[in-house]
Amino acid sequence: MKKHLTELRSAVMVTLIFAVVCCGLYPLIVFGISQALFHNQANGSLIVDKDGTVHGSKLLGQQFTADKYFQSRPSAAGNGYDATSSGGSNLGPTSSNLVTTIAQRIADYRTGNGLATNAPVPADAVTASGSGLDPHISLANAVLQIPRVAKARNVSVEKVLEIVRANTDPASLGLLGEPGVNVLELNLALDSLK
Repeated sequence: MKKHLTELRSAVMVTLIFAVVCCGLYPLIVFGISQALFHNQANGSLIVDKDGTVHGSKLLGQQFTADKYFQSRPSAAGNGYDATSSGGSNLGPTSSNLVTTIAQRIADYRTGNGLATNAPVPADAVTASGSGLDPHISLANAVLQIPRVAKARNVSVEKVLEIVRANTDPASLGLLGEPGVNVLELNLALDSLK
């Protein structure tokens, strides 16, 4: 009986020690290191203007509908860009609902951007990402939207193209993936035009 109590006490002590180390000390150390070395990323990569107004996160897409803004990739997260309901539509290639939705998005994209009825449309302009919160669009998608945005803002196409190029992120490590345009950063850059 005495041996069992000794083992029980040892087990309880080890559990308490691991609880303090794993649930207290380790998270505090990781939090401290992240705040010291990666402050912006650890706090959500927020986009804050000089007045201190938070416009969103560099990592999360937002919906833009006005013609003067570049439009984000479609979202299947909740009611659209809902970070609490992140996820894809889970519709497969044989889903008639998916086929109908994409066909409607293609038609809307062509109409909204003044494209011919048979003009090619980038896939990211009509399909949601796996998370439904992708903040980037492809360069091809951005280029097709330039005339609409330039007209709505009464700015030259060349000026808008220049701003798109300045806000294009290169492929990761220079070779992984494709260059992409962060829609929120691009739209904020356009809003800052005089």
